[in-house]
Amino acid sequence: MALSADTTACRLCRNSRGLLGLLLALALFSCQPQAPAAPPATPAETLPFYNTADFDAEWISPADSAYGRIHTIADFALRSQLGHTITRDSLAGHIYVANFFFSICPGICPKMTNNLKTLQDVFAANQQVKMVSFSVMPWVDSVETLKEYGAINNINPARWYLLTGDKAQIYHLARTSFFAEKGLGLQKTTNQFLHTESMLLIDKKGRIRGIYNATQKPDIERVTDDINVLLKEDSGALALKRR
Repeated sequence: MALSADTTACRLCRNSRGLLGLLLALALFSCQPQAPAAPPATPAETLPFYNTADFDAEWISPADSAYGRIHTIADFALRSQLGHTITRDSLAGHIYVANFFFSICPGICPKMTNNLKTLQDVFAANQQVKMVSFSVMPWVDSVETLKEYGAINNINPARWYLLTGDKAQIYHLARTSFFAEKGLGLQKTTNQFLHTESMLLIDKKGRIRGIYNATQKPDIERVTDDINVLLKEDSGALALKRR
């Protein structure tokens, strides 16, 4: 049976009202405050790399093409307070903190040594961590002098190397490899005395991962935290290799 014009019009009116109500409900729902989105996942805690003397921090992943070109400490051969030859390879596979001092220094060196003793004590049970102090007056700091200095300051020679040797090698290493005097050091010659409060954190592959002021106790706390980050980083990498 055909519907009358009035009946058809009524049905269209009811359908329009239904559609209008649906649209209104959707609009009201969209205006309601929504729960905040979950924050994006953050990458695992890690330390930057330092490739230049200006110490611009760079986070470089193993997948990055620049990873294989990260700056590493150059090779060297120096003698410890026990008369042993210590090279870059002697430190491979160890995390270490490096600084530059001389035994008769009356100012900043005693502060640096005392602060590094704190690190020695904190990581006494961890054979992965070492300290390396390079003498900037090797003509004064003989092996015997450094041995005596170590004994006076309760330095464990198995964990903390006091190194002496060729002055030109030490100065070149400090300024162009460790960047111990930052950019200013690159402009100096071997005849210009090397004196710096900097200490550098070096990872197991010989790469610079931090720079700190060795005379400041807050920086000792910072480097302690950063060493623990490197230990965790290495543990994570080892776990991935075992899978």
